[in-house]
Amino acid sequence: MNKQDRIKELLQYYDCSLGELTEIASKITRENFSNKAELCSILSVKTGKCSEDCRYCSQSGHYKTKIDVHELLSLEEVKKAAENSKENKASRFCIVTSGKNPDSKEFNKILKMVQTVANIEGLHCCASLGILDEKQVKQLKNAGLERYNHNLNTCKDFYSEISSTHMYEDRFNTIENIRQNDIEVCSGGIIGMGESREQRIALALELADLNPVSVPINILHPVEGTPFENRLGAIDEEEILKTLAIFRIALPKAYLRYAGGRTARLSESAQKLGIKLGVNALLVGNYLTTTGTSPDNDLKMLSENDLIPV
Repeated sequence: MNKQDRIKELLQYYDCSLGELTEIASKITRENFSNKAELCSILSVKTGKCSEDCRYCSQSGHYKTKIDVHELLSLEEVKKAAENSKENKASRFCIVTSGKNPDSKEFNKILKMVQTVANIEGLHCCASLGILDEKQVKQLKNAGLERYNHNLNTCKDFYSEISSTHMYEDRFNTIENIRQNDIEVCSGGIIGMGESREQRIALALELADLNPVSVPINILHPVEGTPFENRLGAIDEEEILKTLAIFRIALPKAYLRYAGGRTARLSESAQKLGIKLGVNALLVGNYLTTTGTSPDNDLKMLSENDLIPV
């Protein structure tokens, strides 16, 4: 089946009720994961002053937003945050930087961060550092990196609407580079930026082609000062929940992860329903520039759905 036919097929699921989608999506999740769920914590080790103009992003240097900008954190700060995340039952810790890619001085410091986190017993190291070349990927692999996050963010057809300083292909090629060097791929997107249903489905299918282990689903949380600050109404709660189920159908073997925007855009009851609709991984604690929910609340939500963190 070609891509357009697959989009048409998946588009029909938007006509289903949430009850119908819950039955379909939960069955797929249980068949592929049993009752396993994955918890990940992230830390922005460098925030703001990004050269890119992604129109949704509070960290872009092109816009005036009210975030706390800081340069690279110390190794000690990163180690402490990683140890705290383990105490909060996270099995993965992701080192995140702002910017298109780190310079050589920053990269060498980040390699030491990766080595340090990778040596914490019971904690897996991930990173999200932007667009990398093959040499950098190999160095991260040797330092102990297990998984790399680089989101497509949106489908190829919509990409020009969200950024002009880099191309969709830059992101796609970085992910291909990661795959070829035997590092697990974590790649997802942002929904609610003004894309159509067809374009959201196209993103899910483009992600499926990359065979990611983890797919973070971010929901646009409009930030004052960005070009997308008035797009709050671009997608409502029911549309978000149906999209989660359709991503589960399109990506049956990937951990589907609640990421940025879920506490701002979904009520507590809707978040719980999202678990039934296929979400089986969480970012716990705070996000890059916004506040999340408490790890205890997330653990309780998983327990209520008979999911066990791994």
